[in-house]
Amino acid sequence: MKTSPFSMLIFVLLLCIGAAVGYPIYKINVEDYLWLLGGVFIVAYFISSAIKVANQWDRAIVLRLGNFRALKGPGLFFVIPIIDRISYWIDIRVNATSFKAEKTLTKDTVPVDVDAVLFWKVIDPKKAALEIADFHSAIQWAAQTALRDVIGTTMLADMLEGRNKISKELQKIIDDRTEPWGIQVISVEIKDVLIPAGLENAMSMQAQAERERQARVILGESEHQIAEKFEAAARTYSNNPVALHLRAMNMLYEGLKENATIVVVPSSAVDSMQLGGLAGTTALAMELEDRHKKHAKPLEKKKEKPEKGQESEE
Repeated sequence: MKTSPFSMLIFVLLLCIGAAVGYPIYKINVEDYLWLLGGVFIVAYFISSAIKVANQWDRAIVLRLGNFRALKGPGLFFVIPIIDRISYWIDIRVNATSFKAEKTLTKDTVPVDVDAVLFWKVIDPKKAALEIADFHSAIQWAAQTALRDVIGTTMLADMLEGRNKISKELQKIIDDRTEPWGIQVISVEIKDVLIPAGLENAMSMQAQAERERQARVILGESEHQIAEKFEAAARTYSNNPVALHLRAMNMLYEGLKENATIVVVPSSAVDSMQLGGLAGTTALAMELEDRHKKHAKPLEKKKEKPEKGQESEE
């Protein structure tokens, strides 16, 4: 039985008042005073038992001689002691119930372990108290059986990818089962889906192979695009010999401008790029080498000047 501090306070106050009122009798006859205290105790107990206080989230189911009398709360209310009885205190706040299905076969015969959480609340306390004996246990069992039914009709791939869809389907099934009990299902959340270790490794290898296949396809598409660009460039150079000649000169210059080196150019390439024969190519290389040396000499002089200045100071 749920006892409120307010009813206890009323009980103590009535006892104190009765003791204070009967104190003059105590001076005359102690035995009568004790009988008076006994009567005050009984009256205080009945009055305090009639006073009940329900919290904001509590609803009290009051039965009168075994029959439903009223739904009380929140706040202060009164009952008739002995005749009225509060059979249930029902919490109407949102509750969370964890449930799971172990080693349940999917539609493609894969054993899985699924953990989920059910969020629900009581919207009709009268039905929750009178229509079912223990609605907490009933909700958990209903959720577990519904989860097994959904797993048995779902492919493993759909279960791993479409958790939101499964959650909504579970919510509808469980809500239909608990509606006659005055309980509303707010949401169902799938926490985890566990599959056998061997199957998990196989799926990982499959995903890795799929990524490698996609990488090879992208590489092939890139090579195809590059070949198309080279083909377009070749057509441009074939129709414009001057552009080809300038491109060839630029390629040689780019190869020689950083470091003076020897570039070996096949004679077939020289003829096709119209570089004017091997002598012209050699002359171009020598000219680029001379330019490189001219650019390098001023840098060496700039480095030597500070050294001469230091010698003069010494």
